[in-house]
Amino acid sequence: MSAEQRKRGRPRGRGITPDDSGGVRALDRAFDVLDVIASANGLTLTEIAHKLELAPSTVHRVLTTLAARGVAESDGATQGWHVGPTAFRHGSAFMRRSGLVERAQPVLRRLMEITGETANLGILNGDAVLFLSQAETHETIRAFFPPGTRSALHASGIGKALLAHARPHDLRRMIRGLKLERFTPQTLADAEALGSDLVSTRLRGYALDNEERAAGMRCIAAPIFDLSGRAAAGISVSGPVHRMTDARLDDIARAVVLAGRELSLGMGPARDGESAET
Repeated sequence: MSAEQRKRGRPRGRGITPDDSGGVRALDRAFDVLDVIASANGLTLTEIAHKLELAPSTVHRVLTTLAARGVAESDGATQGWHVGPTAFRHGSAFMRRSGLVERAQPVLRRLMEITGETANLGILNGDAVLFLSQAETHETIRAFFPPGTRSALHASGIGKALLAHARPHDLRRMIRGLKLERFTPQTLADAEALGSDLVSTRLRGYALDNEERAAGMRCIAAPIFDLSGRAAAGISVSGPVHRMTDARLDDIARAVVLAGRELSLGMGPARDGESAET
């Protein structure tokens, strides 16, 4: 085959050129746009472009493509963009991978009623916690982590509960890869302080986020174990310090730990090839 023939056989579509890391730039940009849409409530095209530092014409092309697939949709009245039904279907497929979310619903509701604060369910997702579900308190001032929200491992209750019960070699690897960003004066932003806190967390059976992610907010979390003994998820209660006072911490922690144990008992068997050693 001649060089000319090979040249003609190459795809000529714009935006599908792989980048240096082996990814596809246009696809990467589309996910950036989708992430921005999902993190807000009705951003305009101009606002999305500003947040991503992209030309409005570029963002318009991406949004048009996403809208054609139902991944994003625009509100005609406000011109704001939202996540579309196709994105919801994809997210639901992720949720169906495990029955944990469904089993956790009554436990979360009961935990919220017992403590009076928002109860959350999350899993490890790379270098962050991914929140899967929550039962919101009826209080006006409350914590809010809608499904799909991600939070830094070192500055969240569930994140520290999962880190504290990780296998030693996994923990060392994860801590090396963490960007220990300081969110408040209370954030454990160095490896030594975080390591010490994780030892305490493991010993007492629950993690405490004491205004480490947001000033004025506390979170108590416990791990959820699968049958292999792996901390597969976490459950927590979050609320303002003026309600989650020092005097209430023990009672709230006891309720959270019991909820974690209840869900651990309901976890299914490890998949083929998985064991506590892997």
